[in-house]
Amino acid sequence: MKISQFDRDQKGYFKASDGEQRGGLMTYTWAGDDRVIIDHTEVNSAFKGRGVGKQMVLAAVEFARAKGISIVPLCPFAKAIFDKNEDIRDVL
Repeated sequence: MKISQFDRDQKGYFKASDGEQRGGLMTYTWAGDDRVIIDHTEVNSAFKGRGVGKQMVLAAVEFARAKGISIVPLCPFAKAIFDKNEDIRDVL
């Protein structure tokens, strides 16, 4: 599964893909210069149960760490991933 990031102006997203198939999409909105809000996560039904959503959240964590920014997980799925994984809460 390949995770790609697209960032433009005040919004962006992480896209999971397997070849030509889109596995999932996670969108975010910038809140100032040092914070992003994850507002939606969706996984293609053919990819459910394969950890695609979690991979996108982890990609966002790596992005936040590299940029020195924080994440606000408004999306219930993303919030659940943060709740279950203490080792990624440093970006909250």
